[in-house]
Amino acid sequence: MSHPPFFHEASGSVRFWVLVDGQFLGASIAQETLHHCFRPGVVGDQPLETYTSHAPDIDAAVRRRVAQGSAEPVMLREFDLHEPIGKGIE
Repeated sequence: MSHPPFFHEASGSVRFWVLVDGQFLGASIAQETLHHCFRPGVVGDQPLETYTSHAPDIDAAVRRRVAQGSAEPVMLREFDLHEPIGKGIE
């Protein structure tokens, strides 16, 4: 059973769980990463709302990290949210 995502104020990140191979794994993404990747022109954006709006892309990034060998908890970075080809990240 998964837990709903929530904003963890002390760490400044959204914490959430992603189903990977039949198991829920914990992950987090910083408020700043959410802002820079998804809402750079917005002032006063809400991290939990931004996460919820982009959850499929964020969850896919967690799955990619796990497939590459990352262990729980997965902490996403801006780099994880960009497709490498054509974005200058190779």
